[in-house]
Amino acid sequence: MDMKLQLQTLFFIILNLNLIAQTGVTTLDSILSGGLQRKFRLYKPNSYTGNVAVPLVINMHGYTSNASQQQLYGNFMPVADTANFLVVHPEGTGAPGAQFWNAGFGGSPNDVAFLNDLIDSLKLAYNIDANSVYSCGMSNGGIMSYYMAILSNSKIAAIASVTGTMFNSWLNGLPGRVVPVMEIHGTADNTVPYAGNNFNNMAAIDTVLKRWRTHNACNSSSLVTNVTNTNTTDGATAVNYKFFNTNGKAYVEHYKINNGAHTWPGAPIAIGVTCMDFNASAQIWRFFRQFKLNQFVTTNVTEATPVTNTFKLFPNPASDIIFMDASKPILSANVYSLDGKLVMQSSLTKVIDIKNLPNGVYVLNIQTETEQVNRKFIKLSYQ
Repeated sequence: MDMKLQLQTLFFIILNLNLIAQTGVTTLDSILSGGLQRKFRLYKPNSYTGNVAVPLVINMHGYTSNASQQQLYGNFMPVADTANFLVVHPEGTGAPGAQFWNAGFGGSPNDVAFLNDLIDSLKLAYNIDANSVYSCGMSNGGIMSYYMAILSNSKIAAIASVTGTMFNSWLNGLPGRVVPVMEIHGTADNTVPYAGNNFNNMAAIDTVLKRWRTHNACNSSSLVTNVTNTNTTDGATAVNYKFFNTNGKAYVEHYKINNGAHTWPGAPIAIGVTCMDFNASAQIWRFFRQFKLNQFVTTNVTEATPVTNTFKLFPNPASDIIFMDASKPILSANVYSLDGKLVMQSSLTKVIDIKNLPNGVYVLNIQTETEQVNRKFIKLSYQ
């Protein structure tokens, strides 16, 4: 059975058996980027209220897979439910069954631009901590995460790759800042070989780790821990390597899966030899949560603060006028489409006339003296 058919089978088995424990809601949405309408799936745990800024994890599918399969296969949902962060599963491009991420392959689409647009759009619609945006993915999605670390490191705090790698041509083009990196990889991966693939210019995993630990000023020696072999029938064992900087932070981390295939450890269902001794998603989050973007980048990005302003928007849905009631003076109120485009600026900061807007869902961005508040509303014309 090929990987595509296996993933399709996994998708239907999980849906039918309800194997994934989750309490939140998945929203299917899209934005316009590079002239294309790009789809994504956003998982929002029930613990998200919008009152406190939360992290965002980007989780990208592999080549021939798709966003819905990656959401189920990677299964960050129980972790997000507990830790209160949003998970977005963006959709690559290409014909169904041949979808991919353009990680510097040339031509279009520009997936770095799309992912940046997606981050910006989600920041408008949700209360996201701009210093806690992370990227990870499976296979081609892991490769794309390395590409984002190089080209979009002003937005991404840290990255993780499962069964992905870098291309040899990238090794001398790393960014001008520390980027924490986690790589999870099986030694028996025949799709993205652990030892690299000269034909496809794929770098060996040891080469990738060495390059990043040098770049991140980590010690050449590592803390080595054998992962407890809790599942003796999965056909694989795992070893964890942590490479520490002089400040005591492990900026490079690696899970080496002995005899592991091109698979996601701890996945709901094994596709090939899958290490079940640890959960990759839980360990990726454990790695991510240590790092904030402003530890490494001096920009205008500041630590997000909880929203304290008591704010009411009514009616919602509305056909002609929406009213705003706030405990603090409103300095500005701007309306954005879901793809992040400014569609209206209001000088009347208590009342907004929306009757000329097309029907749809919008984001109202309200600025007070001390904070910003984003609220979605629905424009609906009643006949």
